[in-house]
Amino acid sequence: MAITVPNVANHLPIHSSKSRSIRRRGLITRTFQPVCCTRLEEHGQPKQYQISNGGKDIWKLFEQAQHNILYMNNQRMRAQEELEKVRRENQLLLQMMEGIEINKQVDSRKVDDGKDKLSTCWKLLLRIDSLVLTGLIGAEEASELRSLAMGTKAGVESFISHLEKNDTELLAELRHLSEQSKENGFHIVHICTEMDPVVSVGSLASYVTGLSRALQRKSHLVEVILPKYKSLDLSVVQGLREIQAEFFSYFDGRLQGNKILTGVVNGIGVTFIQPLHYSSYFEREKVYGYPDDFERFSYFSRASLDYIVKSGKRPDVIHIHNWHTSFVGPLFWDIFVNQCHEKPDKLYLCGLDAASLHRPDRLQDHRKSHLVNILKGGIVYSNAVLVSSMESKVSIMKNLSHGLESTLATHKDKLYIAPNGLENSTWNPSEDSLLPVKFSASDMRGKTACKVALQQHTRFPELSSSILVGCLFSQVSKVDLEYLVEVIRSAAVEGVQFIFVGVSKMAGFNRALKSLEEELKGQNVRFMDEYNEAFSHLILGGSDIILCQSFDNPVLQVPIKAMKYGAAPIAIASIDKRFRHDNDSGSTQLAQFIESTFAHMSLLHAIDEIRNKPVQWNEKIVFAMKQDFAWDGESYEVHASAYAKIRKM
Repeated sequence: MAITVPNVANHLPIHSSKSRSIRRRGLITRTFQPVCCTRLEEHGQPKQYQISNGGKDIWKLFEQAQHNILYMNNQRMRAQEELEKVRRENQLLLQMMEGIEINKQVDSRKVDDGKDKLSTCWKLLLRIDSLVLTGLIGAEEASELRSLAMGTKAGVESFISHLEKNDTELLAELRHLSEQSKENGFHIVHICTEMDPVVSVGSLASYVTGLSRALQRKSHLVEVILPKYKSLDLSVVQGLREIQAEFFSYFDGRLQGNKILTGVVNGIGVTFIQPLHYSSYFEREKVYGYPDDFERFSYFSRASLDYIVKSGKRPDVIHIHNWHTSFVGPLFWDIFVNQCHEKPDKLYLCGLDAASLHRPDRLQDHRKSHLVNILKGGIVYSNAVLVSSMESKVSIMKNLSHGLESTLATHKDKLYIAPNGLENSTWNPSEDSLLPVKFSASDMRGKTACKVALQQHTRFPELSSSILVGCLFSQVSKVDLEYLVEVIRSAAVEGVQFIFVGVSKMAGFNRALKSLEEELKGQNVRFMDEYNEAFSHLILGGSDIILCQSFDNPVLQVPIKAMKYGAAPIAIASIDKRFRHDNDSGSTQLAQFIESTFAHMSLLHAIDEIRNKPVQWNEKIVFAMKQDFAWDGESYEVHASAYAKIRKM
């Protein structure tokens, strides 16, 4: 900034009025009256000088005036510099906010655009179901129209205006477009009891949603059939509508009436079946855990198959889950094509013949021969058996088959092992809006900022050089508690920081965690009562190590989330049971990767490697971050392979 000093003679701070001029010999002279000159002192009040000696003190007056002017200009310059600094900071902040808002709007538009296209597609598909149930079209034409919808997902905007038309007008438009080309994808129907975020109890909910979205991103048509529970969160269902047609299903020797509702969840078409006569089956507070669960879910399984047939659907794959929908296996083959134990005579409820099914090669339980095993029936009557696990095929057949060893051995050729996946739009540190600073495998600087933010949040000293261990548990055994106390005491003395977060609603677990807190009082440990989405992202983003109860954790998926966020997953179990894994071809790629990196590493071993081999450790962390843990990766490939094999049968 340049400053020009004003002409002193023209800007004297003189406040004088009375003066008179005397013309003498062609000259003009002035006589001065006494004046008051004010000097602005740097500290304190202005200082005044009385000048009464006339012209002889004029230079002193000029000197004081010039000093005042220079001082005022200096103060003005400082003020202008401060204002300019504030202006620049405000401008920079405004630009940052505009950039964040633009990125947010772009991301939102991308997500909303994708969801809107899928939602429109599914509204169209569900209207086709309604056309079949109301008798306007037959099964053959419905199949062709569904292929039309599947083949035009990219241009579904053209259907938006037609969706508001009545059934007859919509059918005319669809028939007009029926000559368009078809997309050669699978049509998969999930008959299940949970789906995130509509109804979630365990890992099944996220599995169904994650897999379905991955399949649809690969241009396959996926839909879900659920019971109409009382506890459903219908606020997340788009375009919820009731099909105005009678729908009956077989149960307990007669046809039973049902109400059918349809909608779209995360771009996936969902059908809800609500019994009318047996309305109490699903009008309950909980999803599972009732004495009549056999009756409840056998009703739902039969109603789901009846709905598929009556709506004219011809899916390539019917995907059933857990024992609750394993009724579909024998029902499909015994009725429609021509791990629960119960008495055989109950099979008649949903139309199955107990005499023909209560046999060792079908539903008869191996251990309790007087009972039928519904899960066994699902395995026997399915074309493919998919198990979501970190264990190998051999390990599952030997150790985790719950009495079904011989059944799995007989049907081992149709057994597929698939890992769970992550939803990349939610769990990706390079795009995670819940992190204070984003980071990636190619730029880890944000990881340090997240660590400092986590330390601030938990009131730890803000030292990025400290090793920070996050502990996320939903349950823990007494043996594991003893192991934890031992290793944490050893590590905390050396400056390692621990943050414990309990993510369970079980009173027993919370008491165990409280006991651990008392045991470790005074150590370098923090116990956090809070657990919400933002904090779960921060603890993953800020931790160097994440302690988890096991590597096979389908509910919380802590191990793969930890690796994605640049933290090492370490299991708390003792070494001999930390990771049960057989080196055979039945292992998933994810299991093999964990086996080669973190599976047999103890907490103290990991801490030692961070301190003494930082370069190798960082390479290991970055390599883990680069792995593809998304549903679209290995999990999708395994499922698609199984579906393709089924379609060729």
